[in-house]
Amino acid sequence: MIRLVDAHCHFDFPVFRDTRSEAWQRARQAGVERLVIPGVRQADWERVIRVAAECEDWWYCLGIHPWFVGEHDDGSLKALECRLRQLDPRCIALGECGLDRLHGDLERQLPWFEAQVDIAAALDMPLIIHSVRTHDEVAAVLRRKRPDIPVLVHGFSGSYEQGRALVDLGCFLGIGGVITHDRARKTRSAVSRLPVDHLVLETDAPDMPPAGVAKGGNEPANLRKILTSLAGLLGRGEEDLAAALRRNVGSLYRWPVD
Repeated sequence: MIRLVDAHCHFDFPVFRDTRSEAWQRARQAGVERLVIPGVRQADWERVIRVAAECEDWWYCLGIHPWFVGEHDDGSLKALECRLRQLDPRCIALGECGLDRLHGDLERQLPWFEAQVDIAAALDMPLIIHSVRTHDEVAAVLRRKRPDIPVLVHGFSGSYEQGRALVDLGCFLGIGGVITHDRARKTRSAVSRLPVDHLVLETDAPDMPPAGVAKGGNEPANLRKILTSLAGLLGRGEEDLAAALRRNVGSLYRWPVD
């Protein structure tokens, strides 16, 4: 039996408000047993927490995404640390935070990213990183700070060399819908060569749709399509690969895996 975990899914977004139950039923039918909802801005944290509480199989993270750093101030970082120190067992990581070369100013984003790396390290919490065309910069920060915590670079879309550098730093790489697109030759080639024990599956729904899914129409059930594509790239059976990926996400989020 295929058993999957969606390691990064924005199930709190308004697009799912009226369809969340049906989307979760479809996900369960596709073998998805759990999903993790990342927080991206302080204004949304309460919604993330509330949605995650609706189902025992939904978990959450809190963080400040690079797109939204302009909405926040130093008090937001203090509020984030305070929230995380409450040790809610359903809050399993800090994130998402990171860098994005295509949206905003990297120089402005960098202090926010570094501060959140420090908070996660101080609290001994896993860290979820958004990285768009900044894998080298993210690797440089992690190499300098050396946080002794599990790290996920979600939505990996880079070269083999960049992926290898992140793996060598101990990172997990989030594999999503991009690998289902034939045009993504660089990323598909990179993923096919990277060690399986550093990969986890994610949808990033409603974003990052797999091939054949409309923009903004992604949902957790599509995780099965991503598994099928990854199995094809690696030349492995889906059930065997799914079991390995479950072990990886268990290590990332410090879950016991049966």
